[in-house]
Amino acid sequence: MSVPNSQQQTPLLDALRDRTNHHHAPFYAPGHKRGQGISQALVDLFGAAVFRSDLPELPELDNLFNPEGVIAEAQELAAQAFGADSTRFLANGSTCGIIAAIVATCGPGDKIILPRNIHSSAISGLILSGAMPIFVSPEYDRTWDLANSITPAAAAAALQQHPDAKAVMMVYPTYHGVCGDVGAIAQITHQYNIPLLVDEAHGAHFNFHRDLPAPALSAGADLTVQSTHKTLGAMTQASMLHVKGDRINIQKLDRALQLVQSTSPSYLLLASLDAARQQIALHGKELIAQTLLLAAKARSHISQIPGLSVLEPLNTPGFAALDRTRLTVKVSALGITGFAADEILHSELAVTAELPMPQHLTFIISLGNTETDIENLVKAFTILAGRSKFGNEQCAGFNGGILQEEATSNKQDFPPLPLSPSPTPPLSPREAFFSPAETVGIDQAVDRLGAELICPYPPGIPVLMPGEIITPEALDYLQQVLAAGGKITGCSDRGLQTLRVVRK
Repeated sequence: MSVPNSQQQTPLLDALRDRTNHHHAPFYAPGHKRGQGISQALVDLFGAAVFRSDLPELPELDNLFNPEGVIAEAQELAAQAFGADSTRFLANGSTCGIIAAIVATCGPGDKIILPRNIHSSAISGLILSGAMPIFVSPEYDRTWDLANSITPAAAAAALQQHPDAKAVMMVYPTYHGVCGDVGAIAQITHQYNIPLLVDEAHGAHFNFHRDLPAPALSAGADLTVQSTHKTLGAMTQASMLHVKGDRINIQKLDRALQLVQSTSPSYLLLASLDAARQQIALHGKELIAQTLLLAAKARSHISQIPGLSVLEPLNTPGFAALDRTRLTVKVSALGITGFAADEILHSELAVTAELPMPQHLTFIISLGNTETDIENLVKAFTILAGRSKFGNEQCAGFNGGILQEEATSNKQDFPPLPLSPSPTPPLSPREAFFSPAETVGIDQAVDRLGAELICPYPPGIPVLMPGEIITPEALDYLQQVLAAGGKITGCSDRGLQTLRVVRK
């Protein structure tokens, strides 16, 4: 098959456009038949045109699991643009890519080295594959309450202790834009002739501007998973998996992807990947340059507001670089939590953050943001900081007194993010997941083995996971997250009064 070299091509998008405009009698799924049977309420919201493009795997549109036509061409163009040897489109988000990467490299009982601040999707990969995690604690910044990257020294120590590991996985960048030394970790990993897998969900834009951190593939990673929708112009849930080198068995990877991708993938999502690739390949330098300028403006103005501070590079082994398009603002000096600040910004000041945490909030600045967005962000923080200086009477008129109440109740330090009590859990996540479980009161859960995957979300970093010992520190952290207004997923009891544990 001849694949066009020009990044101007959009083979999948073009084919979908052609089929959308091809009039015929549809006797195939989906049931709304090119929008003819769609709810009027949906038409009123989205318009009718989008539903004509909601098509299945027609012959002209290729097959995601056996691509030979336009999907294959689109994936090869993406590989060229992102510096990969081969690329796979993901219609189930980066979650399915992370799971497939683990399943393709690790079998039951195999060891995989990975950071404790891994995304919850990696734990799902451990459950599905049966692999045993060897957790490496990331470098922790107590001042910012941030788990950064694992260090090269920590990765080397884990591999020296477990030379039979089948893979190493790292997060690059973290949710907050923090990048570890992926090149050094790749070199260490390759000494054992095993692949480095990278959760690069938040770094899809790295390959398109020299002022951003180096993309993981160029630094030596063997496989990366990127959420194209998070930082580029694809639709939500549309992601890519990239492979470079020969340490990944492509056939096993494709079989693993079939386990976790829908057999009815949305062509709207797949076509958005094709279009997003074309956009960033042709115009990435200018788009990212403008994004960096907007981010620099926000960083400069907000850092000058009394009571606020902005995350800057630390130049430590776990913080080698920072994605400057990711803005993290600490608000704890105002006497409020990030959760309370998020509520005020969102409900009162029409500014919505990506991620609130106990001490700070994180904002994604991307090619879709405007000067007006940045002006509104700076204005909102100026108002927020100004309100914190006022007394009870003035604060009471601001969102029902939330600011003053938080200033009174959150002057104590929030507990640090609890890290793993042991590098290797007593039970593999798979064993714990399928073990008989029982529900106990939270006080009786300490020192028991967890049977649930519980994490504040976002960022989706598990605090408790199946097979791991439940510690008082973990429970204290979760309870304070709830008390401060945060959200927790994965627990059967949303009030966290009881927990599911492995039956003795």
